[in-house]
Amino acid sequence: MNTIDKLKWRYATKKFDTTKKLSYSQINTLKEAFNLTATSYGLQTMKLIVLEDSQKRNDILPAAYNQKQVVDASHLLVICIQNEVSGDDVDSYYKQLHQERQTPNEILEPYKNQLKGVIQNMSEANREEWTIRQAYIALGNLMTVCAFESIDSCPMEGFIPSEVDRILNLNDFNLKSVLLLPVGFRAENDMFASLKKVRKPLNEVILEL
Repeated sequence: MNTIDKLKWRYATKKFDTTKKLSYSQINTLKEAFNLTATSYGLQTMKLIVLEDSQKRNDILPAAYNQKQVVDASHLLVICIQNEVSGDDVDSYYKQLHQERQTPNEILEPYKNQLKGVIQNMSEANREEWTIRQAYIALGNLMTVCAFESIDSCPMEGFIPSEVDRILNLNDFNLKSVLLLPVGFRAENDMFASLKKVRKPLNEVILEL
């Protein structure tokens, strides 16, 4: 399939085949794809939880309004953001930048200080909203990679984050959940798999100026 065919093949999978599991290689591809997601300033203030444990997923099910994809998929991906973003994150990033690229610190220092100022001048609410937007970029990236790898997925906003945080003890890791992405393989009897995609004509969504 070409690029467009693969994107047409993708849909929000409603029913997963419980007998099929992603391979180690496929899971590793998704991990790498998450890590390569574009993020604001390159700070990567997110983490991805790859959850296979069936008991934990059953515990999460009520918090996800009993959407069965959570337990029926091969794995449940939980996209999380940091509870706090601070100057320490900037220091860590620029330290790694110096190590990886050997860029002199005297060149990096002005940019590092400028970014610290940007973060410090944000309100707590703005910092959280800014970080949440990065999570949505990661979600889109993962969904696209899934389509190219013939992996089915179902993006989910419909869950109770505080409950998922409690079940997974995310506060211990300075994290909070933002999005869920069950991944695996569609069931043969998922009626939604064969439905035609409904999208507006290109001339209604694209402006060429």
